[in-house]
Amino acid sequence: MASSNPVFNNSPAFSASAAKAAQLSRPAELSVDELNELYNRPAATPAETDRMSYEDTIVKIAVSFGVLVIGAAIGWFVPMLWLPALIVGTVLAFVNIFKKKVSPALVLSYAAVEGVFIGGISFMYSSLFDGIVPQAVFGTLAVVGITLALFMSGKVRATKRATKVFMVAMLGYLAFSLINVILMVTGVTQGMFGLRSDVTLMGIPLGLILGVFVILLAAYSLVMDFDSIKTGVERGAPREYSWTAAFGIMLTVVWLYLEILRLLAILRE
Repeated sequence: MASSNPVFNNSPAFSASAAKAAQLSRPAELSVDELNELYNRPAATPAETDRMSYEDTIVKIAVSFGVLVIGAAIGWFVPMLWLPALIVGTVLAFVNIFKKKVSPALVLSYAAVEGVFIGGISFMYSSLFDGIVPQAVFGTLAVVGITLALFMSGKVRATKRATKVFMVAMLGYLAFSLINVILMVTGVTQGMFGLRSDVTLMGIPLGLILGVFVILLAAYSLVMDFDSIKTGVERGAPREYSWTAAFGIMLTVVWLYLEILRLLAILRE
């Protein structure tokens, strides 16, 4: 399946096959000795060819999350920064999404600012519900670990049909979230989480049902992220796109953590 990331789709390295690239770069004539010398040379590593690799991508993901954790520590001790961090983080997220050339500085800036937001909002939840943050962290790690294991085993893959369903569901969820925020701001709903708290289905708060559904959406988003990384490595994408992969994984994991945090809060409420 083709990558769902527009940055990967726009890269020539993701559309040209390795065989075609090798054919275009093949020398016209080589002597027997030259052929033997080339044959006996060790294979070039992705780093030497400046191509994307799993190892390099993992390092960049780890660095990004390391910066995010440092930012979260700052946000935890200065929780009042959560709102400006949310605004700046949202702007940086859109800049990273639509910027044509990958910028490691912007990716790490997003990680730092988003970390401050995560730390501040986590502190607020922790002040209301004791022990909720560790539960949300372990829940997030569990979902990420299970999703990665299923993907690596080949049991879960991103398909065109599933991706279309995912996009429709995401649009519906975004529309619901926007309406819910408007109702909360205008005072129409009184619950802590708006319609999520006020509306019940067969005695179950809407937030619980919706929370489980959205966590499944976030898990599938992770599958698409893993699929993009796999495609990028196999097609020899430029090494700089490892930062794009790190940004995509970080964006999805942050979303997943916030949804699990809210789901646990609704359960506590």
